[in-house]
Amino acid sequence: MKPNVGDIYCVYVEQLQRYAACQVTRIEEKAKPLAAVLELDWTGDKLPTEEELDKMKPLYCDYYFWNNQLDHSYVTAQVPKHYIFAGNRPPLVTKETNSYAANWHIGSSTIEQLKWRSIPEARRRSFKEAAKDNTPVVVGGVQLARSTSAVNHVALRQLSDLSALEQLPCLTRIAADRLCESLLPFVNGNPFIYELQLENHGFTSIDLRSSSLERLILQADGVEELFLNKGLAFLSLTGTPSPKLKIHAENSGQWLTAAFTGSVPPACGLERLTGLHVTQAKDLDLEPVVRSYPHLKELRLWGKPGNVVNLQQLEQLTNLRTFSTYDMFGFSGEAFPGPDRLPNLTWLWMTSLPADAAKAIKDKYKKEVPKGLDLSITKPRKPEWLAENLNNPFRDWDGRDHITAAQAKKAMNLYKKTLAAMTALAEQIQSGSMTSAEAESALDTLVSGYTEAFNKMDRSSGFIETVEREEIYTVLEDLLSGAQQELSAAGVEVDVNKLFGTFDRLRDF
Repeated sequence: MKPNVGDIYCVYVEQLQRYAACQVTRIEEKAKPLAAVLELDWTGDKLPTEEELDKMKPLYCDYYFWNNQLDHSYVTAQVPKHYIFAGNRPPLVTKETNSYAANWHIGSSTIEQLKWRSIPEARRRSFKEAAKDNTPVVVGGVQLARSTSAVNHVALRQLSDLSALEQLPCLTRIAADRLCESLLPFVNGNPFIYELQLENHGFTSIDLRSSSLERLILQADGVEELFLNKGLAFLSLTGTPSPKLKIHAENSGQWLTAAFTGSVPPACGLERLTGLHVTQAKDLDLEPVVRSYPHLKELRLWGKPGNVVNLQQLEQLTNLRTFSTYDMFGFSGEAFPGPDRLPNLTWLWMTSLPADAAKAIKDKYKKEVPKGLDLSITKPRKPEWLAENLNNPFRDWDGRDHITAAQAKKAMNLYKKTLAAMTALAEQIQSGSMTSAEAESALDTLVSGYTEAFNKMDRSSGFIETVEREEIYTVLEDLLSGAQQELSAAGVEVDVNKLFGTFDRLRDF
């Protein structure tokens, strides 16, 4: 359903156990129309009356680094199915917003405001004052501004007592890569820490029940028991979770989104999990996933690329609202359930998928768009494309808006050529046809050629932007990592930093 300017919609927010409200303040008529949606300062245990509609005001947010700001963003002008029309009033805000959001998310700022207001006023005042203070302080031998909001392993490695972090009243994010006994007590005692990234910790049991975390990225190796706090919204487990892992979460994960890499472990305490993200999937069977997590409302799958089987099991997820795939193959359009089997689906985005499946799924669901479905089926791939691009790290360039097919193919061929040449070096060393010094020189020449090739490609159109620059770097990093391992086995030590120096010196993009 397309909204009109002034429309007020309500949505039931389970974390609040109440309705929240928003208003459409503007419509941008584009190829894909956008609606400016404003979150309102209202909640109720039932839909609003006419009198309540007349009294509604915008929600002004002051949590964390927000300073009396509106939650006002452009989203797709397609009202999700579970949003309820409550009435129409003149827009409460007429100033245009320059903010954009991926989807309708009404209620999230209301939750943040309630959480913020639960913190003692003195601490909130200290946070706001420090947010404007760039006075330098020294933490773990590293000089930081007093307004610093995030610290990583560089500063933490020098600290045996994390009380030094009290010098940073605005600290909200911590990334640690070592065992520190005082870390968890510090996080549990600080109401402002909403993101923790923890690697190489050595803990078998982790208790974060007293924390205020919203996001936890945890290396799961060795962890057998994990106690999560109320209010945690996102949990990412990296590494290899133990088969003994037991997670204790609010309502068994009812309001939690969990992310896993490669495969999906059994529920392990998250039987009511609401959101599931799987990255770098290779071979994924949805049958045990659906059996372990039957209450999912959101499921997102990213392949490496990957194959997914038993896609028809999606129909068992009757609460599913959001489903997306990227670089996932191995299924047909017939296996994908029709709209009658997924009645609550409001967001269906599938990118880089089998061409026949793409057409069939789009045909099944295009009639659902006027009813509130946000549908995007793009980059259909034929079997020959997959055969050619299975091991191509630049495959995502094929179909990217500002990159031509010729540029994407040149990048793929350059990768294959460089990989083959680097792989051959170890063989030449072992056969005695090349010396260690010659191998190092050859590597430098290959890095130079790799860099100059992208320079040449970029000169004509300037298509290499921030994302592409990072991808080119990451691919080179993987190439050199593989070469380093192979040459090390052949008795040649490679100075990777020197090679990256060549890359940085030569690149023009």
